[in-house]
Amino acid sequence: MADRDDISALVYRYAELLDGGDLDGVTDMFAGATWRSATTGEVLSTRAEVRAVYDRVILYDGVPRTRHLMDNLIVDLDEGADTASGRCYYTVLQQPGAPGTPIEPILAGRYVDRYQRTADGWRFADREFHVDLTGDLSHHFRAG
Repeated sequence: MADRDDISALVYRYAELLDGGDLDGVTDMFAGATWRSATTGEVLSTRAEVRAVYDRVILYDGVPRTRHLMDNLIVDLDEGADTASGRCYYTVLQQPGAPGTPIEPILAGRYVDRYQRTADGWRFADREFHVDLTGDLSHHFRAG
């Protein structure tokens, strides 16, 4: 159970860092990993490539004013190995205006991940993201 808990914490930490505006921390989570878009087929593998994606996120006083809701997380451990796979749904809520303005769902999809155990704990080895539903993203991403 400890491995599943550690991997779950890794997945949830991603959402916490992103919602907190820590784009360096988010980028660091993918050091040594591949980051893939199921929509475009794009595969990123360097820190600079991954960071360029997160540089498109619009920050308001240092945060994107989002909540990434991660659910239905399933973790499959590779028996006897230091690898695992997982998948979960995500829903992104955003309040793009001043506090008190409506909260809007802007994005929903799935992450399909591979994890690697290192001396420092579990890390992402690969993330493929799928976008299934989109709302108004004009307050979340800069055109790029």
